[in-house]
Amino acid sequence: MKRGRIAAFVLLAWVVASLCAPWLAPAPYERIDLANRFEAPSPAHLLGTDELGRDLLSRLLYGGRVSLSVAAACVAISLFAGGLLGAVAGYRGGTLDFIFGRIVDILMALPGLLLAIAIVAYVGRGLGALVFALCATAWVGYARVARSLSLSFGNRPFSEAARVAGATQWRVLQSHIIPNVAPLLLVQSAAGAAGVMLSEAGLSFLGLGIQPPYPSWGATLSAGCDVLLEAPHLAIAPGALLFIVVWSLQALGEAGSEQMDPRRRNALVRL
Repeated sequence: MKRGRIAAFVLLAWVVASLCAPWLAPAPYERIDLANRFEAPSPAHLLGTDELGRDLLSRLLYGGRVSLSVAAACVAISLFAGGLLGAVAGYRGGTLDFIFGRIVDILMALPGLLLAIAIVAYVGRGLGALVFALCATAWVGYARVARSLSLSFGNRPFSEAARVAGATQWRVLQSHIIPNVAPLLLVQSAAGAAGVMLSEAGLSFLGLGIQPPYPSWGATLSAGCDVLLEAPHLAIAPGALLFIVVWSLQALGEAGSEQMDPRRRNALVRL
């Protein structure tokens, strides 16, 4: 529980800092000052400057907005599409479930990052293309979990009682299957957001993500690796931020999973 609270606090701080970047940034993120290139952290520039003399703290704050936007959009789309398709296929069963299961298996077998690279290379670069490329693989995980859960919940007594009472399949899905599947998918979305952030940073590191002059953590980290010996702060700062946020998302997901564990709830009841 303590780790979950720490993770939630870190994530809240990240969201607030990203949303308030225009007011928290000490300088415009695109301001170039070639006279102060590769400046070390100082009172004037708390995290130093990059290869063009731009304030690193400002660029990381605005880069956090990119990570937040991409993660939120990708998780929301993937959660809705994958959860709904998986729940319907699992509950309906038969040929629909068989075909859907094979499609999911094929997509799960493909390397997600390589598929995203191929999509971005074909569709083009930009925020919309980046979200589309990440959603193309991210929805599969939610669909697989939703399908498995709907198969289980569809045979529970409450579902059978609803069918005996004359409820349609859509009514059973809407009132009994989806409400039970949704909380578990929300827990999974925390780990899913961490994976999206890493994929976005990886694509930006390769130059396939958000394009200059707008900053992103992956692009900043890539630029910092080129001058690691000359200006190590350019790689350390974005790398540390990415690590902290991804760890927090994973820790929050694990805390939520523990809370959803029936064995834990039964133990708490006995106490």
